[in-house]
Amino acid sequence: MNRITLAIAILAISMIFIAWKPITKYTLASAQHETQASVTAPYRKITPQEAKTLMDSRKDLIVLDVRTPAEFAEGHIEHAINLANETIGSTRPSLLPDLDATILVYCRSGARSAQASRKLLALGYTQVYDFGGILNWPYDIVRLSD
Repeated sequence: MNRITLAIAILAISMIFIAWKPITKYTLASAQHETQASVTAPYRKITPQEAKTLMDSRKDLIVLDVRTPAEFAEGHIEHAINLANETIGSTRPSLLPDLDATILVYCRSGARSAQASRKLLALGYTQVYDFGGILNWPYDIVRLSD
């Protein structure tokens, strides 16, 4: 009887050890993934003047207009690309392949640029700066009809 009890105890301990090890690996891997996914860059609001200084001093950044294509056609900041806020969803936009690119975001009044900036940060972009609306942009704009 003692040999049977000992064999059952060894078998039980072995099963617990075997079952515990994969669960531990899975749990650690899951925790690391969740930690990485939950770490996002901070939301940053800058002034139009700060945005202009960046635009004048750096050529490697992206100026992103998140208004509709019709609004964009009425007038936009020089060298801006258009990606409507409504089209930014749960997948990374193909127009923005580099997660570490510096992206300066604007819209008409500032509401959509804040929304779009937060969406981009949630998608993993790290250098996103919201500078509000073109209504507050005191510098030149490009009009397609010009």
